[in-house]
Parts: sequence; structure tokens; C-alpha cells
Amino acid sequence: MTDWSRLHHAYGSAEDVPALLDRIAAEPSAELWNDLWSALCHQGSVYPASFAALPWLADTAGRGDRDQAVNAVVLAGAITAGADQLREAGDVRAEHAAEVAGLLAAANRYLRTATDRGEYVHLLEAVLGFEGVAGWSEDLAWGLGSEEYEVSCPGCGAGLFIVFGERGHFSTGEDYALDDGDIETRPLRPAAPADLDGIGRRLHDLALADGQREVAHALTHVFGGATCPDCGTDFPVADRIRAEG
Repeated sequence: MTDWSRLHHAYGSAEDVPALLDRIAAEPSAELWNDLWSALCHQGSVYPASFAALPWLADTAGRGDRDQAVNAVVLAGAITAGADQLREAGDVRAEHAAEVAGLLAAANRYLRTATDRGEYVHLLEAVLGFEGVAGWSEDLAWGLGSEEYEVSCPGCGAGLFIVFGERGHFSTGEDYALDDGDIETRPLRPAAPADLDGIGRRLHDLALADGQREVAHALTHVFGGATCPDCGTDFPVADRIRAEG
């Protein structure tokens, strides 16, 4: 039996967590899930109470309500991905092996039937979190969802936006959201799907198999190349995302 009063989350003692979990189970709402996220995975930070919640999240993920199951899977994926933040957490995947296995199975199950792009990329990131794939389990969904990554140039250190989506496919050091038609950009160099390997090939092939063609196309830019408009340095986009993740 978990003694929540001996654990802490983002705002102090975790003794309020059981009541919050009961409320979500009885009358789930976006507001209550936001409260749980804020307490257990505040801006990506995790706490002892976060790991104590994994059995409840795994149980919720195994139930029939898709919306609640997906909420549980995505939160649990973010918590698992952040396990290395706390030394006292120990080997989270070993201690919660049964829960992580169930959560991974649920993530893969719902991934195959996701129709919403945002849901899909968050579930994809959760899968990587449960598998322990370093470098992508905390940064993949944010960039694919917002259609940009912020990185620094390996040559001159300038801060850059790597943009791929409705606004175009380019790198720039300027605030392109305020574009008056005069910002300096360089076109991205998407990878040819046949040239992808490793995690890039796996994610691209998976997105295609799941009918997520927009995600697959975006991934060719994530695992492609870019040029710094300031100094002209060419670099692999994925290397900079991993280096700064």
C-alpha cells in the first residue's frame, strides 16, 4: 500500500493524489487530467509520486474508455521517459516491469487506430518512453506537433528554428511568426525515405504503415539536413535535436 504522505510531487506532499485519482476515475475531465499532469510531470519534471502513480495509470490504460486510456498512456510515457532525473527512483522499468509492459501494449494498440495527428505523435513518443529510446522519448511529439524545433547551430552557436509544415520547410535564426517577407531562410534538405536508417527509418515506416503520411513526411525533415543562415554550416537536424534534448 502506497503511503502517499511520504512522497512528494511538484507542489509538495503527494497526500492529495489519491483523491485526485478517485475523482478522475469517477468523473474524468480535461481539467482534472491537467491537474494530474501538473502535479506529476510539471514541465517535464518528475517526482517520487510520479512513479507511484504508474500502477494506477497502467490500470486505467487497460480499461475500455479510449480517451482515458490514451490520457493515461501519454502521461505514463512522459513519466517513464523522465525516470533518469531522480537517482532515488532506481530502475523504474525493472521495478514496474509489468505496468510498463501493459502500458507499451496499450500505446501500440491505440497508436494503430489513432486518426488525430496530435494523438498519434504523443502515443508514438510514449512508445519510445516505455522502450527507453534515448533522445526522442521527450522531444519527438512537441516538435512534430508544433511543426518546428529550436536548435543551435553547431558552427556558430546561433539559435535557429527548424520549420516544416504549412509555413514552409526552412531554417532561420529570425522570428518567422512575425515574417514580413524579409527574413533570411535556408531550405531544408529532407532525407530520402530509402536512405533513412535506425530510429528515423523505424518511425517513418511505422507512420506510413499507420496511414500517417503527414507525420512520415515531417520525419524526412526531422532526419534530414539544414543550413545555418548565419554562417552557412550544414548539419543533420536530428543530431542537434538529440544534443539539446
